[in-house]
Amino acid sequence: MSIPQEQLAPEIPNPEEVVQTYAEIARRASTLISEHVQRQFQKGIQAPSDELGIAQAFMDMMARLLSNPYKLVQSQMSLVWDYFSLWQQSMLRFAGMQAAPVAEPARGDKRFRDDQWQEQFMFDFVKQSYLIMARHVHDTVNSVEGLDAQTAKKVDFYTRQYIDAFAPSNFALTNPEVFRETVRTNGQNLLKGLDNLLRDIEDGNGSLKVKMVDTSAFELGKNVAVSPGKVIFQTDMMQLIQYSPSTAKVLKRPLMIVPPWINKFYILDLREKNSFVKWAVDQGHTVFMISWVNPDEKLAEKTFASYMIEGVFAALDAIEKQTGEKEVDAVGYCLGGTLLATTLAYLAAKKENRIATATFFTSLIDFSEPGELGVFIDEGQVSNLEKKMAKRGFLEGSEMSGTFNMLKSNDLIWSFVVNNYLMGKDPFPFDLLYWNSDSTRLPAKMHSFYLRKMYMENKLIEPGGIEIEGVPIDITKIKVPCFFISTKEDHIAPWKSTYMGAARLTAPVRFTLGGSGHIAGVVNPPAAKKYGYWQNPAAKLPKTADEWLAGAKEHEGSWWVDWQDWITGFGKEEVDARNPAKGKLKPLEDAPGSFVKFRL
Repeated sequence: MSIPQEQLAPEIPNPEEVVQTYAEIARRASTLISEHVQRQFQKGIQAPSDELGIAQAFMDMMARLLSNPYKLVQSQMSLVWDYFSLWQQSMLRFAGMQAAPVAEPARGDKRFRDDQWQEQFMFDFVKQSYLIMARHVHDTVNSVEGLDAQTAKKVDFYTRQYIDAFAPSNFALTNPEVFRETVRTNGQNLLKGLDNLLRDIEDGNGSLKVKMVDTSAFELGKNVAVSPGKVIFQTDMMQLIQYSPSTAKVLKRPLMIVPPWINKFYILDLREKNSFVKWAVDQGHTVFMISWVNPDEKLAEKTFASYMIEGVFAALDAIEKQTGEKEVDAVGYCLGGTLLATTLAYLAAKKENRIATATFFTSLIDFSEPGELGVFIDEGQVSNLEKKMAKRGFLEGSEMSGTFNMLKSNDLIWSFVVNNYLMGKDPFPFDLLYWNSDSTRLPAKMHSFYLRKMYMENKLIEPGGIEIEGVPIDITKIKVPCFFISTKEDHIAPWKSTYMGAARLTAPVRFTLGGSGHIAGVVNPPAAKKYGYWQNPAAKLPKTADEWLAGAKEHEGSWWVDWQDWITGFGKEEVDARNPAKGKLKPLEDAPGSFVKFRL
């Protein structure tokens, strides 16, 4: 295996610095181990629990797998044959002959993008060995018959987690990039990586929390969440931001955005060049943003209804007082979209016209097929979670973010393990990852309701399935025009599931499918010229998502432009620009406000 000489030249470290570094690392490691042991004695030695039901799921799978020894032998023989084929292919390559690979990584698999995974004999052999093993293990557990649907999903998901963890890219000696760096720096990268590991354990108070981003590089209101505006109103649940206009005239009807409270609103206002807020303001919208509180134990009893009454309705009242307008155009993102649909049904039941159009960003209304998040939601897991939340009054933000990270573990966990601990590099200052690491809590009562009534029981699609303040919710009563944007690679709100919710509405619906995922597909400014979008010209939504896609046409550019054409089709009347500092409501502070700045 040949490596360029310039990559082999080691940087000789200062011996005195090495000694000092080792001594400091040893001291910190000793302290962490001592503190961990002390905590275990204080807690008492307890048998590990199986709150997620992983062990039970794999026990069920193994019992059924072993009950069919013929199928197991077939799988093992197939594995042996693939390894034999790999050996043959490797010998041909070793002899200088061309031979097609036995196993290749999936397109877009970033773990194996280094050229030496293909060009160097040994790394190619290790890579293919892993891919063969991964394929056979996954296929074997997925072929087991007789498992209930939830157990099968759990086995499939956690099998992939195990497979991903054992990828050769995650180990120093079998990752060509790490190998080169170790030779080049005489092992200093691994020493620095150990220092990073200890730092993350210390920052996590004894638990490993992999650092994804240099948080010191960002400050809200300075280089993220920079759109100018004022906080004009607040309740216990939220602050309401009105953004400053950038045009002399603005659309008469204001635009109210309801973000999810699982994450913070500024994903829609990261930087000027990718800020949906700034773009909407530049198109002439008077934009109002709800900035949700990051709750503590005092808000444990706040419910889903609290987010509607003290959040959305309070915002509507404030917007009407500030602008004189009785109707708004409303946008709901993710969980904010679920709340928006519930709000529309509530208003329909009360025969109140306060929202003229509704836009849903990657929002679930029908939860019958929630995607891989469903792996974490069953009676056992929700009951255990409720017990934890009852003790402290909320779901800790890190627990939710950890769940989301597992859905894309190679991108959001293992890539940082390699970068921080094997390459010995510091995390990159990336605004999107800064936002992703800015966790929020969820009130205990609200989150229990959300998991049970939406995910587990799917009551939102049943007329009267849930009630808000005594009002039965029926989404079929919604009549306002609706625009849905979903994204092809969404791992949180799968687009076919969001389509099912859109198709249940009797209101006029424009469904749009964007490229990329839950975030990048939504935050897709026209100037970036990245992902296109698909739309079906049929007057009525086809019954299924597959039928819709079969008749859809792809369009270049950002869906933002199409959305602007759609929303102005329901009202182009303009008024003089509205200065948030000169409205009827006295400004409380500058945007982005204090609620969003509370960081766990």
